[in-house]
Amino acid sequence: MILSRYLFIGMLLLFAIGFAVAPLVLIRIIAPRRPTPHKGQTVECGLETQGETWIRFRLQYYIFALLFVVFDVETVFLYPWAASYVSLGWYAFVEMMVFLAMLTVGLVYAWAIGALKWQ
Repeated sequence: MILSRYLFIGMLLLFAIGFAVAPLVLIRIIAPRRPTPHKGQTVECGLETQGETWIRFRLQYYIFALLFVVFDVETVFLYPWAASYVSLGWYAFVEMMVFLAMLTVGLVYAWAIGALKWQ
């Protein structure tokens, strides 16, 4: 009986690996390979690049994007809570207030260190 459980898990694992690898192998087999110098050029928005293509950009753009993701994910957590608020009770209300307080502290900290300034 225990062996059948492991057999099921093994089959599921093989299916998952095959499901991930099959498209890569299939594309490798059927994709056309005709490299040309024009295909190897670096383009930005369909235009020829001017100057050095690989340049450093400000770390602040990355931090701004991370802050957006954090506060965007916040809404994913808030929606189901708001939809079932009546059945959750006061304990869930207190937990959500703690969650919002932590996010507020994070926002105030990001604002204080100047991560939200776009220069």
